[in-house]
Amino acid sequence: MDKEERRLKRQKDTKQAAIVIVVFLAVLAIIVGGAVFAALKFLPKNEKPKNAVPLSTETTEQAESSEVPVVTEPQEPVVTPETQAAIDFVSGMTLEQKIAQMFVITSQALTGYANVTAAGDTTKTCYQQKPVGGIIYMEENLLGSEQTTKMLNDMQTIAKETTGLPAFLCVDEEGGSVTRIAKNVAFGVNDVGNMSEIGATGDVSKAEQAGSNIGAYLKALGFNVDFAPVADVLTNPENTVIGSRSFGSDAQVVSDMVSAELKGLQSQGIYGVVKHFPGHGGTTGDSHNEAVSLDKNLEDLMATELVPFQKAVQDGVSFVMVGHISVPAVVGDDTPASLSQMMVSNVLREQLGYDGVVVTDAMNMAAITNTYTADQAAVMAVNAGVDVILMPQDYDTAYNGLLAAVQDGTINEERINESVVRIVKVKQSME
Repeated sequence: MDKEERRLKRQKDTKQAAIVIVVFLAVLAIIVGGAVFAALKFLPKNEKPKNAVPLSTETTEQAESSEVPVVTEPQEPVVTPETQAAIDFVSGMTLEQKIAQMFVITSQALTGYANVTAAGDTTKTCYQQKPVGGIIYMEENLLGSEQTTKMLNDMQTIAKETTGLPAFLCVDEEGGSVTRIAKNVAFGVNDVGNMSEIGATGDVSKAEQAGSNIGAYLKALGFNVDFAPVADVLTNPENTVIGSRSFGSDAQVVSDMVSAELKGLQSQGIYGVVKHFPGHGGTTGDSHNEAVSLDKNLEDLMATELVPFQKAVQDGVSFVMVGHISVPAVVGDDTPASLSQMMVSNVLREQLGYDGVVVTDAMNMAAITNTYTADQAAVMAVNAGVDVILMPQDYDTAYNGLLAAVQDGTINEERINESVVRIVKVKQSME
């Protein structure tokens, strides 16, 4: 082989080697590309890097195409002008003034007098010392239309001059067996009758008319809060404390009737208070006289007892009264609902979504006083999430106990502020 032939052979070998290398690289690229494709194809679509930033509310297609995560700023809770006005007002109050607003007491407890039928200089002096959130009036305070109207108007004047806010002027006027006004012939008003009879008709317009009738004469006298309607479902036929006060044993009927009566009361400018959360209609005892218990779990309550309360919350009710009913299957012990954080904060506030004013049933009832002192009960109620303490066994003891609890850190003042903002918000809507 001469020199030229060897040169040509080397060129040929080089070309062949180059071709082999190119083919090898091409095959390798195909293999690698296929592996990557397969990995991407079979990788779960919800796989994310550990430190991925949450995407915004873009569509999935937009997010995948851009592949650029969008950071969203955390949104501040929306504060309505009404809430802001209440917050601003409360910011100018002393701790003592705020705590006083969390009580509704009798005029006897305010003044120290056994029989109060007027709101004069003594009432004014006592109120200026401890300007409570409201007064509840009983039969002995209410003698007739002229006397009651003057007493309530004078009380309201004292409250506004002292605090810059109206007072809750309250009464138990359910109709039927529980009336402070209609049972007294001196007022000349017709009793709307027992709620059980209205419920039995199935006609919600009758419940609304009852609420409107009650609201009309209460408003004319000067009241602004009625501790009604009864939202208890009468699930226990042997129940005596509720009985004919309930619209009936069907939770949906009771729910519709309660909503209708609230609407009637509201049409006359009266704030209704649905009671007695979580439901007194399934008990056998009377919390006025003894501790009472409801043998139901939360699922059972949600299916029956809580149905009327849930509807009232959805309708925007401003007040819910919590009873002294123990629910051990929910709470884990015999703590009354009125003193239970589980029942007030967890069930009523969180489960039912309620952010209005929570008021206790009367705290001078045996279900409370047989076990707790006035100050113990007040502190437990507020820690549970209650806003208003009704008729403590001893007002001064309860007030001082609550004040001391804030001063020693047992209760955070922010917790007090939450309640007083709710109270002031309602009061400012009354003006």
